[in-house]
Amino acid sequence: MTRSELVATLAARFPQLTALDAALALDVILTTMSDAMARGQRIEIRGFGSFTVRTRPARVGRNPRTGESLEVPEKRLPYFKAAKALRLDNDG
Repeated sequence: MTRSELVATLAARFPQLTALDAALALDVILTTMSDAMARGQRIEIRGFGSFTVRTRPARVGRNPRTGESLEVPEKRLPYFKAAKALRLDNDG
């Protein structure tokens, strides 16, 4: 599902919202979530899942073309864990 499909679904499900209102609401939600994760906070949405930030430590990598060793810096990456109700392998 794309962002525009999500906006259209929101606007159709809630007739009091125009497509512009739905787009603004979606922007506020996603921006708030992004800002929270940038600060290292955990986001939990019951019945959907949780978003956390995981840190990959720095390591020594290798250039596959030249074989030269190089230092790969530490990375902070988003991680999503689905709730049990959302998992596709769940019979419930």
